[in-house]
Amino acid sequence: MRHATREEMREMDRRAIEDYGIPGMVLMENAGRATAEEVRKMLPAPGDGTVVILCGKGNNGGDGLVVARHLHNHGVEVQTFVAFRMDDVTEAQGDAATNLRIVVNMKLPISELVSAADLPDLTQADVIVDALLGTGLSGDVREPLRGIIEAINASGVPVVAVDIPSGLCANTGAMLGAAVRAKKTVTFACPKKGFQLADGPNCVGEVVVAEISIPRELVETYWKKA
Repeated sequence: MRHATREEMREMDRRAIEDYGIPGMVLMENAGRATAEEVRKMLPAPGDGTVVILCGKGNNGGDGLVVARHLHNHGVEVQTFVAFRMDDVTEAQGDAATNLRIVVNMKLPISELVSAADLPDLTQADVIVDALLGTGLSGDVREPLRGIIEAINASGVPVVAVDIPSGLCANTGAMLGAAVRAKKTVTFACPKKGFQLADGPNCVGEVVVAEISIPRELVETYWKKA
């Protein structure tokens, strides 16, 4: 399977939504559900254990919020942390904001992360879900996310990365200041080019490619261009 650049993935997402009429919420829901299933495989039992989910402000964080409610519905103890002010997002438009409102309405435990000092004792978790930063990252990771990433890595707890380990460049595989070292990366539609380059192999762990409803014919058009 060929590996895609961030630009190719962005275009696939755009065309799936605009040309095929697939709502972004459908893609996000499928991404989060697929990731939740992979997380459950790593727990002491499929409906047991504690999972800490760390979400950023963008669509990657929205995927993480979907993970949180699916794990909760399976009986898993979930602690969700968001690296942004919730008041800035709950009234906003977009798929990630919608999923934040759903999690709030479900009254799931959710807290804001202003710095790494706001993190719980990560060593008490069975799995950490990294949904902080997605494939769009191109510059160095800034605080507080850099400190949060360093705390994740220092915990020694298995990490499942949503689409890409936070801090890893999707195109070059370079570590952009700091990057999560995942045990498993659940990536969507196809693996990313950076997974096999530079720091990529040391960050992604096991790579699981999840089908999230992007039409196969659309994905294959990009492979034909290679």
